[in-house]
Amino acid sequence: MIKIHLGKNIRVFTWLVCRRLHTSCAIKNEEWITIMEILVLIKQVPDDSVEIKLDPATGAPKLDGVEAVVNAFDTYALEMAKRYIEDNGGNVTVATIGDDDATAALRTCLAVGAGKAFLIKDASFAGSDTTAKAYILSKAVAKIEEINGAKFDIVFCGKEATDFSKGMVGVQLASELGVGVATDVIAVDPAEGGVTVKQETETGYNVIEMTTPCVVTIQKPDYDPRYPTIKTKMAARKATINEITAADLAVDAAKIGEAGSLTKVLKLYEPPKKQAGVKIQEETVADSTMRALAMIAEAKVL
Repeated sequence: MIKIHLGKNIRVFTWLVCRRLHTSCAIKNEEWITIMEILVLIKQVPDDSVEIKLDPATGAPKLDGVEAVVNAFDTYALEMAKRYIEDNGGNVTVATIGDDDATAALRTCLAVGAGKAFLIKDASFAGSDTTAKAYILSKAVAKIEEINGAKFDIVFCGKEATDFSKGMVGVQLASELGVGVATDVIAVDPAEGGVTVKQETETGYNVIEMTTPCVVTIQKPDYDPRYPTIKTKMAARKATINEITAADLAVDAAKIGEAGSLTKVLKLYEPPKKQAGVKIQEETVADSTMRALAMIAEAKVL
């Protein structure tokens, strides 16, 4: 994080400093400008707008013909990060754990404003649960910082992935990094010494001041992600996707893959189909109510 104090006559100086640092810089009316290095972690998932069935023979989801897309909550995270640097200056990097197919998701992110993209791939990562993934990502954060030559101030994650909806990686990553974390965030604003975040709760909102570096998991804000243009799509196709392997990260083999996972999926189930309702129409409202109560008692619902 680079912080610049603005006086009346140093706007040109500020611009020169930002140019010297090879980073973007937004000149605002506030006294302080906070230039952030932001990492957005994404996941490629099956399109959740399509109904997915389980293969009765294997018990695995039938994904033939289902398009892989960027997880919806991760698109909100990227949009929020992009809006932050547009207002305050900085750089946005995206990264994901996956195979070569995940490059499509990374190029989608590049097309809507990410500056750099990293694919974290290795056969030894297969079978990793959220604990193992958080460990891998913590190592990847350090490696990407080394490559970029700058420390990340904030790591953005979607609050959960739409495929399994566990919502654990962001919190576990913060634990691995030893930094603070805020979940279900819908706004991030600069503050002296860090950021102020707005967290959505079941009863309203919390406004939290956080020092950086930190991790935030993003809930849907009151705006939608931007769309790429033809020009940005073409540029994204030509962009370099940086690859990082287990050897690059010097990970402990006992902490990755199935060996490093504390949980295991034993079986997947499809949600039960909703049964048709029963229409109760007695001669009077009282009779209908009594009939409904009798049916509830018979079904032992209460």
